[in-house]
Amino acid sequence: MADFKKYLRGGVAALALSVAAALPASADTLGDALVKAYKNSGLLEQNRALLRAADEDVAGAVAELRPILGYSAGITSSRDFTVTGTSTNRIETGVDETTLGTLGLTASLLLYDGGASRMGIDVAKEAVLATRQTLRAAEQTVLLNAVAAYMNVLASGQIVTLQQNNLRVLSEQLRAARERFDVGEITRTDVALSEAARASSNSDLVAAQGDLADSRAGYITAVGEGAGSVSTPGAFPVAVDTVEEALRIAMRSHPTLLAAQHAVTQVELGVKIAQAARKPEVTLGAELGHTRFLAEDTDRSEGNYTNSASVGLNVTGPIYYGGAISSAVRQAMARRDSARAELLQTKLSVEEAVRVAYSALTQARAARDAAEESIRANTVAYRGVREEASLGARTTLDVLDAEQDLLDARASSITAAANEYIAAYSLLSAMGLLNVEYLKLNVPTYDPEAYYNTVKNAPAMINTRGEKLDDVLRAIGKK
Repeated sequence: MADFKKYLRGGVAALALSVAAALPASADTLGDALVKAYKNSGLLEQNRALLRAADEDVAGAVAELRPILGYSAGITSSRDFTVTGTSTNRIETGVDETTLGTLGLTASLLLYDGGASRMGIDVAKEAVLATRQTLRAAEQTVLLNAVAAYMNVLASGQIVTLQQNNLRVLSEQLRAARERFDVGEITRTDVALSEAARASSNSDLVAAQGDLADSRAGYITAVGEGAGSVSTPGAFPVAVDTVEEALRIAMRSHPTLLAAQHAVTQVELGVKIAQAARKPEVTLGAELGHTRFLAEDTDRSEGNYTNSASVGLNVTGPIYYGGAISSAVRQAMARRDSARAELLQTKLSVEEAVRVAYSALTQARAARDAAEESIRANTVAYRGVREEASLGARTTLDVLDAEQDLLDARASSITAAANEYIAAYSLLSAMGLLNVEYLKLNVPTYDPEAYYNTVKNAPAMINTRGEKLDDVLRAIGKK
């Protein structure tokens, strides 16, 4: 049994060393992966575009309160005459030919509509704030997916290394068993057990390699680039001691909850806008006209013209609309009630997510500690079985079983460590803090206010503010 003992001792030592040194010195960190995900995410680009569209709604609402200027121009040619005579002898009399050129300018300004237009600006601003929170929620999704993808690649790679070394150890054991069988030291059964163990290990390696390929494919989806070499992350990002503390942070920071709050404000303003439809609307209007005769006729000389100008104040208001206005008010109230109920449900969902994430992190830490303890216990057990086998008190099967238990413990430890990191970042996401600023990632961040500040006053593209807008568009790669 001495040779068998020697190979087992060397195999387990090699297995432990290979797992510890499986990763290269220069590897992509988790922070690198998060930066790439932030830069490459199509989901973030989509939500940034939606935010810019919401910003333009503010500009459109502001424009409702500004003067509206328009123009019209046209040329009209007419020929009037009287036909007498027969069908074969037509005579035209009283011919009057006129060619007119017209030019008109119109202007209108809304003076009063019960505050509906001004409240429309506030609604658009609340929509912008809600959309910003939706963008933050998308950022959390992107970063959390990147964390999970990174840890999956890391754990899968470590398990592949573990299985590769286990296969080498069992192959060496099988060679030694065959040599000892040839000299009559062990039976054919011992050799068959070693062969079965090696075949099972080879199958486990193929499965682990398949898992690694799947993890790398998921990494490309989450990060936008293929995974290179990866390394174990450093400190965990969450620094809360109690679930109550995590809940307090989530209540003031979670983007989904903040978006729901802005949505409630929107529909509350919507009720007031619907009620304002009962109030009168006052509009100031002005027109300028110019008509010029462009061709001579019987009574007028070419070049004659007329000018016109008018200014008017128009007041309109509802008397009876068949109940449509009251229906619109009731509908707005129903939407307000729905939004308030959704806010309450969102609050409960955020609380649940925090509690679940905190519990998952606690369980993941316990699982990691248990896995480490299992490694220590199985290492002691394996050494004991190995020593007993060298004295003939244990069989080859006992040794192989103990070795498999130690392998399983190491694999569980790898999985538990990955799960702990994912759980830690999941809790950070549930608290609403999973973003590039909180993580202090070395990447230029998207400024959601830059575009808004440029377009909120509805600039024309031909003035200096429009030129500033062009600069912003170029900065975000949209022009």
